[in-house]
Amino acid sequence: MAAALQGRRSGRARHRPIAEINVTPMVDVMLVLLVIFMIAAPLLTVGVPVDLPKTSASTLHGNDEPLSITVDAQGKIFLMNTPVPLEQLVPRLTAIAKGASDRRIFVRGDKSVDYGRMLQVMSTINVAGFTHVALVAQPLDATGAPAQPGH
Repeated sequence: MAAALQGRRSGRARHRPIAEINVTPMVDVMLVLLVIFMIAAPLLTVGVPVDLPKTSASTLHGNDEPLSITVDAQGKIFLMNTPVPLEQLVPRLTAIAKGASDRRIFVRGDKSVDYGRMLQVMSTINVAGFTHVALVAQPLDATGAPAQPGH
């Protein structure tokens, strides 16, 4: 009889609830999110596709995030990824820059865009008082061929 009682006690002791958190599902979700962000992040860098001209100039580096103005092959102007008419470009730039005329502005123009259109956009920005304006081009690699984006 004593052996039977010991067996019941040890049987009850084996079925106690575990007071630990199971982190396996959380790790699974985090790994899936990591993969999703790794795939989606490169797609978020540039919104308006343009064929940039090639150059061997060195890359400019700065601390703040520059504003990006893009002129596509049809001559349409985009502020970041939003289409903007030329007349609205300066008020929107001023609103985004909060009156800071030393904010860096990168102008990306398709290589097939008319020179006059690019000059019109650049002069509009300059007349508004923005002094740190730069043109963006695709760099050349050591062989003189255009470098692939991301390399």
